[in-house]
Amino acid sequence: MSSEKVNVLIIGSGPAGYTAAIYASRANLKPVLYQGIQPGGQLTITTEVENYPGYANGVQGPEMMVDFEKQAARMGADIRFGLATKVDFSQQPYKVQIDEEKWIEADAVIIATGASAKWLGLESEQRLNGYGVSACAVCDGFFFRGKEVAIVGAGDTAAEEALYLSKLCTTVHMFIRKEEMRASKIMQDRVLNAPNIKVYWNTETDEILGDRTVTGVRIKNNKTGESSVIPINGFFVAIGHQPNSDIFKGWLDMDEAGYLKTVPGTSKTNIEGVFASGDVQDKIYRQAVTAAGSGCMAALDAERYLSSKGLH
Repeated sequence: MSSEKVNVLIIGSGPAGYTAAIYASRANLKPVLYQGIQPGGQLTITTEVENYPGYANGVQGPEMMVDFEKQAARMGADIRFGLATKVDFSQQPYKVQIDEEKWIEADAVIIATGASAKWLGLESEQRLNGYGVSACAVCDGFFFRGKEVAIVGAGDTAAEEALYLSKLCTTVHMFIRKEEMRASKIMQDRVLNAPNIKVYWNTETDEILGDRTVTGVRIKNNKTGESSVIPINGFFVAIGHQPNSDIFKGWLDMDEAGYLKTVPGTSKTNIEGVFASGDVQDKIYRQAVTAAGSGCMAALDAERYLSSKGLH
């Protein structure tokens, strides 16, 4: 199996990966970035982005990621297609396997592999994703001001997003599969006391309705088997995210959900010279702007590390 030696390897290509590449390139670290399975990350499956500073009129998610990529390339980053499939962090230089066919050896590694939203698995959910179906209320709730929406989920994130939507939307229909919520008591109380959140217990989503945009949802009570249709304009899925961290199991410290742990206030992992940024290590904010900020931190941390080791 062939191998190649590089100075800094960046794994992933959302706002965190591209920002790390911009900073690392300007510091003359000659970074190599592998884009992963979804070049541009989660933003490529969103439509309008209005909350990223600097885009006064908003921007389409995929277009914004093309801008990030072009900027990183202009600074000199070596951007490549390819998926990291295995790592060996046992000794310096660290090894990362690409597409199961080639090893890259690197003095420093920046991980920006992101997270993926969990979906219900409906055909209509994927077809209307970005056209009324969303996995991020904070990102997309604004587009449904004064409209009726539905949200599915039973944990703290779902409760938080339902409350966020209730401040913007006329009615929030909240579907819960069991007869209880997993959310903390305080969040449950807030949801149940919100006048415009309507909670449906023992409820499954059968189908999201609409041709080009969401017009309604068909739900089924899993106790009675009774079906009903609710007219809505937006459908939010809040059943959790999955950090893309599987290949680092056994090497890097992670929490019970698989998010990589970093030293607070830094991008440092438990292995020196390996840094984590963006949604693979952030389950709290999960915004493009915070991911970009942590990508900058990772590049600066990597530069300081390489200098301290005399490798830069």
